[in-house]
Amino acid sequence: MSATDLDYLTSYPPRDLAGYGRFPPNPNWPNGAKIAVNFVINYEEGGENSVDNGDRQAESNLQETGPRAPLAGERDLPMESQFEYGARRGLWRLLNLFEKHGIRITVYAVGKAYEAQPEIAKACEEGGHETASHCYRWINYTQMDAASEEKLIRQAIDSFRKTSPSQRVPVGWYYGRPSPRSRALVCKVYRELGLELLYQSDTYADDLPYWIPDPIGGPEEGLLLVPYTYDANDFKFYIAPGFASSMAYYEHIKNAFDTLYEEGQNGQPSFMTVALHARMLGRPGRFPAIKQFVEYIKSKPNVWIATREDIARHWILQYPYKSTQV
Repeated sequence: MSATDLDYLTSYPPRDLAGYGRFPPNPNWPNGAKIAVNFVINYEEGGENSVDNGDRQAESNLQETGPRAPLAGERDLPMESQFEYGARRGLWRLLNLFEKHGIRITVYAVGKAYEAQPEIAKACEEGGHETASHCYRWINYTQMDAASEEKLIRQAIDSFRKTSPSQRVPVGWYYGRPSPRSRALVCKVYRELGLELLYQSDTYADDLPYWIPDPIGGPEEGLLLVPYTYDANDFKFYIAPGFASSMAYYEHIKNAFDTLYEEGQNGQPSFMTVALHARMLGRPGRFPAIKQFVEYIKSKPNVWIATREDIARHWILQYPYKSTQV
């Protein structure tokens, strides 16, 4: 199947507004945990739009000074340096926090970002953290043609092989700004290369993982979706209305944890994602929010802090895919 043949899959699968209903399945988290918590660091530094990367203009999305239109063909040095902060300082500050508490996280890594600072790729793997693919570039894929997008997917896979000390290819995938074909294209490439694709995360539809029919394999095979979050996400420091202070972010993620923790104690465990960016929560003025939250949940019993890969593998064992073929 060629990339252009996938155009018919732009509306696949049909929307599901029912989900698990009032009584979602019990995930039976390890050791009787009442909640699973996953921390994600989005690592995009060096893979964003920039004239230095051969793009027409600099990045204009998610920055301290708010959206603005950079001049075409001109480098935006203030914007570039904001991303550089994430690689030079912010990421290390966050990794130090999590490793101090023995927490393994998921890193949504842009392939080109790892290439630009391979020491970070090495540190994440040696620290026991999961690298999930954020594709090769941190750009907007929504209107990209299928052939160009497939080329970048393959480029990402090749890139991760080179930057991983063990040459490991990510088993999870998250775009952020996917095209309608992204889900199918990733499945197609992994299938053709004989690679394990454990889950995708470009969905915000639930508090638990859920299955859909594989967009390439059809109803006999399943694709696991592990939902991500926009609400417990530090990018809202950069948009309005968003988080006006670090403690506003802390209050929000604490409220989310407390709600889900209570539901878990009442027999309905689920999981939450806490979403970070190295150049955002890695800043010293915002860092206390995540530090305080980590200390808070570490003080609670029956909490499983896990990578997305851990969560996906556990779910697959508990609830294997059931064919929708009639």
